[in-house]
Amino acid sequence: MALTEKSCVDFAEVLASKAPVPGGGGGSAMVGALGAALGSMVCNLTVGKKTYAAVEDEVKGVLAELDAIRGKMLQLVEEDAIVFEPLAKAYGIKAVTPEEKAEKDRVMEAALKKACSVPAEIVKQSMAALKLLDVLSVKGSKLAISDVAVGALFCKSALLGGRFNVIINTSLMKDREYAAAVDAEIDSLTAEGAALADAITDVVEQRIKKA
Repeated sequence: MALTEKSCVDFAEVLASKAPVPGGGGGSAMVGALGAALGSMVCNLTVGKKTYAAVEDEVKGVLAELDAIRGKMLQLVEEDAIVFEPLAKAYGIKAVTPEEKAEKDRVMEAALKKACSVPAEIVKQSMAALKLLDVLSVKGSKLAISDVAVGALFCKSALLGGRFNVIINTSLMKDREYAAAVDAEIDSLTAEGAALADAITDVVEQRIKKA
């Protein structure tokens, strides 16, 4: 059974176990999916209301994008488990001779780069979701505005979680130039996304207090 087809209880149970997957990457993607879902909920509670008729078309567009991000995040839960398998196998390769060590290094490097790809995408999808939640922080229904803040906090967690799953892999790479480039891109996105999440929660708090 796919990880995303498990019940909430079963997913949490396997996450808590010593099974290699899901781990922090899959968990981050799931949290990101929930963050996007909360944004979609706010959209659905905004569309069709006379008070927000002027922004309805824009909110419908945000809804479509958040729904797509939620689907992508759920896909990344599965992909994170898939890319971890070759890395786990690479760790187990026995290498004694120089030739064997060189081959293990080659296999490890390829596996590490592949393992980085999914959490890097989690960071990017989290950033995309946060930009949409930013719109909702101003234009979403006041009745559900607190859920925009919670969604932003979830996406911030997914963003930071994705980053840690990137840097744990880049730290082990032999190709330091490649690793540095990946780290620089992810660090930049993470800093921007974390700041945006904080700004969203500030806006939401101000709207709540003015309600």
